[in-house]
Amino acid sequence: MTTGIEIGLLVLAVLVLAAVYITLKVIKPLVYNAIIGLVLLFIINLTGVVEVDITLFAVAIIAVAGVPGVVLVALLAFLGVAFAPGAVAPLVF
Repeated sequence: MTTGIEIGLLVLAVLVLAAVYITLKVIKPLVYNAIIGLVLLFIINLTGVVEVDITLFAVAIIAVAGVPGVVLVALLAFLGVAFAPGAVAPLVF
């Protein structure tokens, strides 16, 4: 005979598997975008057109936006607004 604990554990296992499936389904496109974007940024840095610092924030933008995110990050680095080696926000006290 099955007990309430066994049924509860079975329901919990199904919920955990569903959560893992949904999480992987959401994260997979972000990982693909990040990989493609990092390759494009590497190519942009190799060509010497603009030097882009690859930071966690830049990777997050690229992971969410994809190739348009790469264009945005490269454009901001080209203009010297952000993601450029010398573009550091001054500390204001």
